[in-house]
Amino acid sequence: MTIEIEYSLLKQIHANGEAAYPEEGAGLMLGLVEGERKRARAILELTNAREATARHNRYLITPQEILHGEHQAAHMGLDIIGVFHSHPDHPNQPSEYDREWAIPWYSYVITNVNAGKAVESRSWMLEEDHACFQEELIELL
Repeated sequence: MTIEIEYSLLKQIHANGEAAYPEEGAGLMLGLVEGERKRARAILELTNAREATARHNRYLITPQEILHGEHQAAHMGLDIIGVFHSHPDHPNQPSEYDREWAIPWYSYVITNVNAGKAVESRSWMLEEDHACFQEELIELL
């Protein structure tokens, strides 16, 4: 799979991670699925709903926020195609915790934020059997 992301959206994702630092930032990606390609068209930045003591290495998107995201996406003629979040001072690879809570058809864009500055984003998709993530190509538009 490939996920297409407009450069301006990726900059917003990076800004979200920097603003949340030293905690994890998170949000939803809204877009379209066309064959083997996902096309991100908008993001919905969310507040990390995790308890304060865990936000440095965990994020939580509540069911109410997912429902809000579904309504926003439907209003725009889009779907939720994935989640973005940051890893403060940690590699942009999914953790075991990320794997346990991931949904197989979503893209997971993870940005490593080192010393408050977004460095790089990578996208991952969980395999159907939940065993592991496969990296997904990010194509910038």
